[in-house]
Amino acid sequence: MKFGIMAPYVQGPLEDGDYAAAFGQLAEEMGFESIWAVDHAVMCPDYESRYPYDPSGRSPFHENVVQPDPLTWLGWVAAHTQRIKLGTGILILPLRNPVVLAKTVASLDLLSKGRLLLGVGVGWVREEAEAAGTDFTTRGKRCDEYIEAMRALWREPVSSYKGDHVRFEGVVSLPKPAQESGVPILIGGHSTAAARRAGRLGDGFYPLGVFGTELDALLATMREAAHEAGRNPAEIGVTAVGAPKQALIEGLAKQGVERVLISPSSGDLDTLRKNWETFQREIAEPFAN
Repeated sequence: MKFGIMAPYVQGPLEDGDYAAAFGQLAEEMGFESIWAVDHAVMCPDYESRYPYDPSGRSPFHENVVQPDPLTWLGWVAAHTQRIKLGTGILILPLRNPVVLAKTVASLDLLSKGRLLLGVGVGWVREEAEAAGTDFTTRGKRCDEYIEAMRALWREPVSSYKGDHVRFEGVVSLPKPAQESGVPILIGGHSTAAARRAGRLGDGFYPLGVFGTELDALLATMREAAHEAGRNPAEIGVTAVGAPKQALIEGLAKQGVERVLISPSSGDLDTLRKNWETFQREIAEPFAN
């Protein structure tokens, strides 16, 4: 089992460069495999969209929570660390131009010596999509095409792609990612559509807020979609977000989860060091054996 750590939104000043660097260095020192940043381009205080991961329908990320651009923030962390992988959990792909994003992602992967993990999803906030000038109703189809288009730009010396929402012919995008097969793309989401997208297109699956029998069902859907696409579902790694509790992690491991992301219990770095020493000793090390 691999363990990643989420950035401490609300708890710590992520917009402070010294703090962000120190947090990344501490996470690396304490043995975490990866560090993860979330994504919202803008926050809409009076949104009507329903947050799908809480019964209240309201997100814990209110409009005053500072959320640096995840790729910029991870680039800063990369410059102050050596080994820890850098994940977006998740990037709202349909908000972005895939041709421009492909270059940004490839550049960060190359500069960090192949440490990037690109978690993507379609997003749940209609108001955010409208503020960014994108069509919320076509976000699923555009997400599929954007993934395919970015891979074409990463893998082909001279790239072409023709879809309903993105098209280019005979273009060159440099630099290429450090990772020879391209930056791994993890599909985030809790829906059947997300599970099927992961099976068709994902290098990994990041089922959000789903556990127990519901997770079993989503994983079965992902594997079925992979078989239908002629892919080996065993090659699609599963990442989950969970509490640092032995019973929960044991259950996730039995379900085929290969990476668990935990949320920091504090923003104070001294407190985190003490908590993470206990976590590594009591949970991470036993699961590594």
